[in-house]
Amino acid sequence: MPRVGIEVSNAVAIAAKLANIDVVAAYPITPQTHIVEDLASLVANGELDASYIPVESEHSAMSACLGAAATGARTFTATASQGLALMNEVLFVASSMRFPIVMAVANRALSAPISIWSDHSDAMSVRDTGWIQIFAVNGQEVFDNIICAFRIAEDHRVLLPVMVHLDGFYLSHMIEPIEIAEPAEVDKFLPSPVYPLSLDPAKPVTMGGFGLPNIFTEFKKAHDVALTGAKVVVEQCWQEFGDVFGRYYSPIEGYRCEDARVIMLIMGSLSETLRSAVDALRGKGEKVGLATLRLWRPFPFAELRKVVKKAQILIVVDRALATGGPGGPVASEVKSALYHLAQKPDVVSFVAGLGGRDISPSGFEEMFHRGVELAGKRGKAEYEMFGVRG
Repeated sequence: MPRVGIEVSNAVAIAAKLANIDVVAAYPITPQTHIVEDLASLVANGELDASYIPVESEHSAMSACLGAAATGARTFTATASQGLALMNEVLFVASSMRFPIVMAVANRALSAPISIWSDHSDAMSVRDTGWIQIFAVNGQEVFDNIICAFRIAEDHRVLLPVMVHLDGFYLSHMIEPIEIAEPAEVDKFLPSPVYPLSLDPAKPVTMGGFGLPNIFTEFKKAHDVALTGAKVVVEQCWQEFGDVFGRYYSPIEGYRCEDARVIMLIMGSLSETLRSAVDALRGKGEKVGLATLRLWRPFPFAELRKVVKKAQILIVVDRALATGGPGGPVASEVKSALYHLAQKPDVVSFVAGLGGRDISPSGFEEMFHRGVELAGKRGKAEYEMFGVRG
């Protein structure tokens, strides 16, 4: 596999091309634009045998994806921020109707005020739409997981749409060394889709029809069971991907956690910055580790408990604010996952990096020390906003 220096957005387009997608329906929005520009060029130049549908909005983009997926076409799109928010209504339809659409989300803060910079507020706004959500740490993970996403989504045990999240600008516009898989290898790993519920003019059906109260709960329960059960397929896919390409992924990845008294947990590209802080703190004699949460939906309860079981303090760094609620949505989920355990770490929640606010390794070190100070204190705040100007 050749390793090339390439912008991560370009790598997303290449991954979608290698997946032999049939349909792209997308509307450009910063910082996602380079992804769909590249795909449009590939289609126009004849390098990708696919239909590119230029639409008038992100709502229309996802609506077009519904129609394409319903016919059995391998379907891809990409968006960010307000675009993802505009899609919101249709996202529920895509997952409830079990369409295996893959979407790259270049995470960007939701307004107001208007921000083009990255945080995870857009991802958190769609966490309950029933999609599988995977967060990438670097460009290689983005490339690999676009390919994996199609295999996961199209597995007949799953048949659910997948979002692959990459931090806007931190990843989308960065040039990184990425190993580009050979087409033959991808073809072997990712067979052509066979959608079992495809529309057939000879057998007309109603799709997404009216659901009376006496069936609605059962329908939602079935959806939840399918999404929860998809975790097994995600893990199998990542194992088989590693066997072929030599890069293995897991729902939550621990770094220097074996003897850690304190573990810091985060999602996305700033995991690599936090890793540097962990190494620096280790050099100063602190027993600290890093947990990188990669699979956000379905949530990896058992894996989280295993990684943090020996820690006394768990510091969760959220890049989104649950306004008026318990601070960070990830910290809230983590506390829920650990609540019933007899022995569990004291969870300290920080909200940081909003609207692209930079967090340096020294900033993470500051959060470590402040988190240790707050741990175990009665009556402490539910969370702290890191970096607020006093």
